[in-house]
Amino acid sequence: ILIMPTNFRPCIDLHHGQVKQIVGGTLDDGETELRTNFVSNQDASEFASLYRQNNLTGGHVIKLGPGNDAAARSALLAWPGGLQLGGGINAMNTAIWLEAGAEKLIVTSWLFPDSKFSAERLAEISSLTGPDRLVVDLSCRRTDGGWTVAMNKWQTLTDMQLNQENLHRIATFCSEFLVHAADVEGLCQGIDEQLVKALASWSPLPCTYAGGGKSIADLELVDRLSNGRVDLTFGSALDIFGGVGVKFDDCIKWNRDHPR
Repeated sequence: ILIMPTNFRPCIDLHHGQVKQIVGGTLDDGETELRTNFVSNQDASEFASLYRQNNLTGGHVIKLGPGNDAAARSALLAWPGGLQLGGGINAMNTAIWLEAGAEKLIVTSWLFPDSKFSAERLAEISSLTGPDRLVVDLSCRRTDGGWTVAMNKWQTLTDMQLNQENLHRIATFCSEFLVHAADVEGLCQGIDEQLVKALASWSPLPCTYAGGGKSIADLELVDRLSNGRVDLTFGSALDIFGGVGVKFDDCIKWNRDHPR
């Protein structure tokens, strides 16, 4: 497997049509417990344009719940073919979102009816998008002896353990994995180093890790832990999202200095 340097991947998280940064474990349907680190007064399209200007490829737009379609469309319009889209993706809407300009589609919860993994649904959606345009989000929570894939805004544990066997099983049908470590997402208290190492050793595909990044040094850390096989997304720590730990310009510089 070709070893590449770890790159920074940008994100746009949408909640009720606004760009936000949310503490991952608190996002439930009642939203009484929702903890938000940042709410932007800029439109999603402005972030998409910023990423486009700086050639930050492979970023993801995530629709967290309803009311985000217009914002998602504006982001895709600002960079057609430049962003991945996730949140509510299923076999019924793949054509709509690919036509709207998504480079790839990210699927999670739809693969787990009643919290149980459906190989049939994975094969179905992969046949519609083509594996090259499908990303499987295996965001997870720590459980006894490892990690369990979580769905429904990371509130519900599925029947799938994150392990080498399952990653290889799914890899036939997609081109990338996206993994949010829901327990540390939005806390800016450090990445899950063991998970990054595990993903590097288990995944046969490019993989992006998100959760807990707090400083630019985390790019070096992920690069070292994964031998450059896992990419990193910063969220709440980034200055463009009101954070203090990571300068967006430093992320741009890192990618320029570590070309693919």
